[in-house]
Formats: sequence, structure tokens, C-alpha cells
Amino acid sequence: MLSASFSFTCSDEVSSQRHKIEELAPSLIIVYASPLCFENDDWFLALREISPNIVGCSTAGEISSDQVYADSIVILAIKLECGSDIAIHTSPLANMQTSFDTGMALSQKIPPQGLKGVYTLAPGLAINGSALINGLTKLLPPHVKVSGGLAGDNASFGKTFVISPEGISENTVVAVCFYGENLIFGYGAYGGWRSFGPSRSVTKANENLLFQLDDVPALTIYKDYLGDYASDLPANGLLFPLEVVGKDQDGTGLIRTILGIDEDTNSLILAGDVVESEYVRLMHASTDDLIDGAQLAVANALSTAESTYSSPVVNKAHHSLALVTSCVGRKLVMGDRIEEELECIKEQLPQNTNIAGFYSYGEICPFDNKSQSKLYNQTLSMTLIQEIAP
Repeated sequence: MLSASFSFTCSDEVSSQRHKIEELAPSLIIVYASPLCFENDDWFLALREISPNIVGCSTAGEISSDQVYADSIVILAIKLECGSDIAIHTSPLANMQTSFDTGMALSQKIPPQGLKGVYTLAPGLAINGSALINGLTKLLPPHVKVSGGLAGDNASFGKTFVISPEGISENTVVAVCFYGENLIFGYGAYGGWRSFGPSRSVTKANENLLFQLDDVPALTIYKDYLGDYASDLPANGLLFPLEVVGKDQDGTGLIRTILGIDEDTNSLILAGDVVESEYVRLMHASTDDLIDGAQLAVANALSTAESTYSSPVVNKAHHSLALVTSCVGRKLVMGDRIEEELECIKEQLPQNTNIAGFYSYGEICPFDNKSQSKLYNQTLSMTLIQEIAP
């Protein structure tokens, strides 16, 4: 496998510099682009002429190597060389309530024979990411993991876009399915946020809609916690996510971002499910905490690839690809120090690793190779891929 990343400051550059991408003869093109780039589709049409296997999404920041870009297009070109193959499938998302059915419909299209991993991109708004992943993984073999993320729009919460071979859409879920015995995958996800304040019981909820905590309207409690920050909801909700705590008061490893509020019902719209009888706690973070979390995510991806496959990932013998999905909330907290997150990733990975990805509204990944794929919020997740010559 070979891969290369290209960053362009405007869509016009894509057409004029397309020869750089064509030279690789890519098997797959992944695009991470600013919402501004979707005002026209000339660049998309140019890329689809290079390879019909094209996917991508709008972002809250584009990642290439250890750099974070804004209002740009990052193009990742991937060439499989050792008998591996890909297939791309899509499914329309009608509304938030059909998220599970959309995932299930997508899963039914995926042939399981020889499947090694699935990389999926989905709309970042009007979606229940947890339900989507539950549906998508329903029919997949247990050893096959799903990773990827939910599209962003620079924290504007207006429109997000997903790219597939069919075109650009606001309501399409796309899945790239990787096939081949020579492919190796490693996964890692970690947050770095800290909880504070008392745990509160989820007394009324419906999937990703949180109505009451301790029998008090959830939005009322949340606004009380935020104080002056509440005037800029839902955007400031990215700075204060909720930790999901089990019935035994132990952390579950899940964090839920507030994607929206409903003043009429005094409720919170979360990026993923919460369950009645669970508990939640408010969270906050410092830049140093989040960087520590990023380091743990990378360490997990490296160790699980090595332990599961006896992989030479860590001995730098082969080209590696690291697909990074990091939450926009982390970006807002770290501010000008955001690239430190990526610098620490680059330091841990083998020198011949190509890093690309985006800042998202939800991260899809297993915690490691042995756990189930889930929707995370406020985490950095990584999918590490290698193709080993037979």
C-alpha cells in the first residue's frame, strides 16, 4: 500500500494540480474539506475522473501530517498493491429516527467474505450516531470493526456534507469496505476529559434525546452548570460534554456531546444515546489532558495491531496509513495549541506513516481491536492500516 496527502487552499487548485494525484493511480480517494468548498462541485468532478472510488465529508478542520487546516481541501490518495480490494456502499438517511434502519440497510449491502475493516462517514446533524453504528454492525462478522466519523461544519451546526461516488449529499451515509488477507488494522480511541460535579440520574430519555436528570428538566440543569456560557448554546456545549456513568457509578468510557437544545421541551439533543437509569456527569478538559489522551489513543492503535496480527507496524518496515478523527470540542479547548495533539501523534508513529483526517461531530471506532465499535464524542480516534506483501 502507498498513500499520499495533498492540501489545497481553494477548490480551483484541485483541478490545476490533479496530475500530482493521478501519478499515484489511487485505488481510493478520501476528501476532507471545509464547508465553504461545497459551494461548487468542480473539484469533486475532477477527482472522480481520477478514481470512481471517492468518499469524504465536510469538516470542522482538516488534518494532514501534523498540520491542522481551515477552509481547505485535504485529499488522501490510497493505492492498494498486494491483492487487496475495496467496495463502497451507500444508504440514505431520511431523519434522525431512521438512523438504525439506515445502518442496517448499509450492513445488508456489505458482503462479509474476506472483509477486514469498514471506514464510514455520515452526516453530522439530524442523526443518532449510536443507533447508526448499532445498525451497521448488526450483520457484520464480530472480528470486523467499523471506524470513521460524523461530518462537521466548523461548529456552525447548519449543514454538513458527505461525499460518495454518487455525488455530494447532506443525507447519505457511505462505507468503504476493505478486503484482503494482507491488510492489517489497528484501532485506538481516548478522550482525556475530566468529570466534575455530582452524578445525576437519567430519569427521562429517548435514545439521544435527554429530557430529565433527577426528575428535573435536563436543559435547566445544564444551563445552571454553564452559567454565562449558556448564552452561546449549543456551540458552548462542545466545551462541556457529559460523561456516561453506569448504574454502579463507574465510568463507561463514553462521552456525549450536546449537539443541540430544545427550548420547548427543555431537553438536550446529544450526539449519541443515553439510557434511563444510567448516570451522567459534566466534564471539562485542559490542553495537556487532551494531548495525554491523544498519546494513549495512538499507543492503543499500535499495540492492538501488533498483538492481534503479529504486525510489523511498529518496526517501520512498511508504509502505514493513520486515519485520525478528532472531536471539534477538543479543537475548541486547545485553540492555538491544537497542532500539539497531532505532533504527539506523529512522534509516536513510525516515520513512514501518512497521517490524514478531520475534526468531527462524532468519532466512530472501537476502543481497541477486541472491543465493539461505538460512537464516541470528545475523543481522538485512530485507524491504523497496513498492507503487507505476501
